[in-house]
Amino acid sequence: MTQTQAAPGPFSTYLAITSFGIGTLLLLIHLSFQDDIDIMIMGFFYILIAILLNSITLIHLLYNFIINRLEREIIAIRMLILLANIPIALLYLNIVLHTTN
Repeated sequence: MTQTQAAPGPFSTYLAITSFGIGTLLLLIHLSFQDDIDIMIMGFFYILIAILLNSITLIHLLYNFIINRLEREIIAIRMLILLANIPIALLYLNIVLHTTN
């Protein structure tokens, strides 16, 4: 990527919002049906997929942050939006662990 090209598209922001939305939905379903092991298994596999996709996207953003000096501020904001899901996921994990029988 040369310095005249634009920063990576808003995919990372869409991914962060989608990850947050799906995670919140799974948490609400878990809170509604606490004894259902299938929801726990589905949540576990969702976490694995989310970690993989978000990690790949973060690496891509980090690469572009290093290469594209003109768009560093925009890329840094996108990285922070993506990383904001980590404390939210830890909070959700804490809630799930304390509500599981």
